[in-house]
Amino acid sequence: MTGNAIYLASIWILPVIIAITFHEAAHGFVAHLLGDDTAWRLGRVTFNPIKHVDPVGTVLLPGMLLLFHAPFLFGYAKPVPVNFRVLQRPRRDMVLVAAAGPAMNIALAVLAGLAFHVTSYFPSPASLWLADNLENALIINVVLALFNLFPIPPLDGGRILVGILPPSLAAPVSRLEPYGLVILISLFIVLPLLGAQLGLDISVASRALETSAAATIDGILRITGNA
Repeated sequence: MTGNAIYLASIWILPVIIAITFHEAAHGFVAHLLGDDTAWRLGRVTFNPIKHVDPVGTVLLPGMLLLFHAPFLFGYAKPVPVNFRVLQRPRRDMVLVAAAGPAMNIALAVLAGLAFHVTSYFPSPASLWLADNLENALIINVVLALFNLFPIPPLDGGRILVGILPPSLAAPVSRLEPYGLVILISLFIVLPLLGAQLGLDISVASRALETSAAATIDGILRITGNA
């Protein structure tokens, strides 16, 4: 049992750390390119995971959800600070900065798909371990990208929505940000648990994420020659 747990940890921890670290670093790097050096000055444009890990969101929350067998597992890293007012074109650049994280995750998922082709060149135990890491990297990066694209602030999708909507519609959406985490927990955890108690399938958000993730993973496997 202990050996199995260690192996499972070894094929999940590295893909998770890379996915989260590269996601956050991409936000800061694009913000720097577009005129805001806040994250750059604070050392957040880095691939050092310690700079991005949030003790509650990255460790405690996923751990508790896993412990209590929640129907959906998620967490978050420290948000990269961005001063949208100093960006060259604030509304447009808000969209680009927000989109950089999910775009990075999709790029990492594609790289994982391409890397499947080199696993056969490694000896058997290493080949299996590498393939398992790449499979998990593909899944984690796709799910992280799509989850962050849900149009709810403070997720990236919420910020993208605020950036593309007319100001009269963007303002009420942006005011949802303080309640974003509560909304997400309700959609992805409370509703599925409530539905299970009532004998109903009301986990609409979870099913939407699962369906879109499956389709995206299938598409990546096809374009990388794995299907």
